[in-house]
Amino acid sequence: MDILGTTLRICVDDLEASVAFYEGITGTRALRFERGGVSVAAIGCFLLMSGPETELEMLRKVAATIAVKDVEAAREALTRAGAHIVAGPVPTPAGRNLIALHPDGSVFEYADRNTVV
Repeated sequence: MDILGTTLRICVDDLEASVAFYEGITGTRALRFERGGVSVAAIGCFLLMSGPETELEMLRKVAATIAVKDVEAAREALTRAGAHIVAGPVPTPAGRNLIALHPDGSVFEYADRNTVV
């Protein structure tokens, strides 16, 4: 599995104020999208999420998003190593992702930029 980087996941109450802060410290503009009733802003290595508490409760359990070259290769490597695939792989606005439960109880999202044709 080729790990390309990580994204820190942050649940916020005031998305607009948080976007302004993170755009200011990174010098980059937010890429925004909606997913499952949650407003998302990706800014550099930060992924800001805001929405209904019922949706955020699940999102808070995911420690980080790990960018990989190929989600399917990640699934195979994770499964061989003893991780449990909780969800996915599924298409996303930017590619594909899966959620994995590591043997130590940590939960991570793995995402690639490969779009499903």
